[in-house]
Amino acid sequence: MFQKIEFQPGSTGGSAALWLNRAAALPVARTVRLREYAESWAQDVDLVPDLGRNIGSRTWCRGLATCTALCATMLLLSPGIQPVPAAPEPELTRDHFDQYRAQMVNALALGGDSGFRMGPTDAVSPLAQTPERPQIELDAALGTGGSFARTLSRSGVSDRDAEDALALIASAVDPRSIPAGTRVRLVLGRRPNRDVPRPLEKLSVRARLELALEVTRENGALSLRRIPIAVDDTPLRIRGTVGSGLYRAARAAGADPATIQAYLKVLATRLDIGSDVGSSDRFDIVVAHRRAATGESETGQLLFAGLERARGKAITMLRWKQDGREQWFEASGVGERRNLLAQPVAGRVSSNYGKRFHPILGYARMHAGIDIAAAWGTPIYAVTDGRITMAGWHGGHGKYVRIQHAGNMATGYAHMSRIAAAVGERVRRGQVIGYVGSTGLSTGPHLHYELYRNGATVNPSSMKFTQAAQLSGAALSAFRARLAELRRLPTGVAAAKPATETALGPEASKAKTLASAAH
Repeated sequence: MFQKIEFQPGSTGGSAALWLNRAAALPVARTVRLREYAESWAQDVDLVPDLGRNIGSRTWCRGLATCTALCATMLLLSPGIQPVPAAPEPELTRDHFDQYRAQMVNALALGGDSGFRMGPTDAVSPLAQTPERPQIELDAALGTGGSFARTLSRSGVSDRDAEDALALIASAVDPRSIPAGTRVRLVLGRRPNRDVPRPLEKLSVRARLELALEVTRENGALSLRRIPIAVDDTPLRIRGTVGSGLYRAARAAGADPATIQAYLKVLATRLDIGSDVGSSDRFDIVVAHRRAATGESETGQLLFAGLERARGKAITMLRWKQDGREQWFEASGVGERRNLLAQPVAGRVSSNYGKRFHPILGYARMHAGIDIAAAWGTPIYAVTDGRITMAGWHGGHGKYVRIQHAGNMATGYAHMSRIAAAVGERVRRGQVIGYVGSTGLSTGPHLHYELYRNGATVNPSSMKFTQAAQLSGAALSAFRARLAELRRLPTGVAAAKPATETALGPEASKAKTLASAAH
């Protein structure tokens, strides 16, 4: 900076002028120093630290003090909230409130009655009693776990009419056999006064796919009318290429999930579905199928499972009933392969097969089975299917049961406390044939279990084999005929026969009307 000093004539009484051309330093403003100092101090001190870190330190306490001071300052300087004086609204009368309530926009479930009624005004004269409709038509559904009587009771049918209607329905079908979700169409008539329930005038229900029932009131009494419906029982055949996935392809072809699960379960007994099924393989499924003339249909159990493989042997499996038991058979007539032996009793092996010192006779001899220690009365199960050839007392074995199985195999069960089978009886795997005891030459409750092959005992612990049923003779011929019949079926639903009133009669036409109303 440069300062210029001039002495003009007359300003000092003399005639002189002085010029100074040197730099003159001005003092720094004090405000600038204070601001810089404050900024430096604020950066070093950190008045607003993160209160979530270093809790309890000096810096944290300083930040807490700053926050408290700011909050206190805000509260001290706040103007407060004062109510605005105004005149109160006039209280609504009961009639006005009822009019407003009727016009509210609320969900019906919350109590609103918009659209049902309006509050009365001076122009409306209230009725002492509203008139009733001559008939009420209801459409109910049987609930899961509920009864037919409960459904009628919920619909407003009197106890007497409900009992009479159920008695009529029970004469045709068991009401408990009607599946849950079945629609029940009801018509309730006029009642003499409001203190009694409405009489049942008509009831319509689809009891089964092939039968509709109609209960009507004639001459003051209820009567039942059976309406038979024509049903086509032709099985449904579904075929297609595996492509990107067997399950997805079968679903796209029209198979329902339950059918596909049953099909995959059958295939899993013959191959590894994850690695042995190729994209170019073709699946072949035949399932029981029923279709009514009124259009409804229902799918039953899987009947045939086939897989045409591009690489490897094709799989052809048919469900067949043999000896009272349904199982899957190959096209050659060979049935399911399954493990022959199961655990005969729940317990621990206390003595193994082989030569041992007999605890009662006092000398060493062959122990022709294994001993399984178990509590008295524990159930003893057949290890596989077979026929009882011996059941009774058998010397040192005490109460003894012997079962003859396929493949020249037999099993023996000794020292029972009680026998639960008879000679000649056919038993299944897992069926109770007796109970653990200590009869015969025994030192305590246990099961002596023996396994025979071709009449000679073998060690049960060393035998691991499977059993497969084999069809022959007339059974094999009938099996092959059924297999050929299913494989001749066309793919998809067979062409339906025309279901006209002329072909089916007025009863079926009536049933079709009932079915359309129920659905």
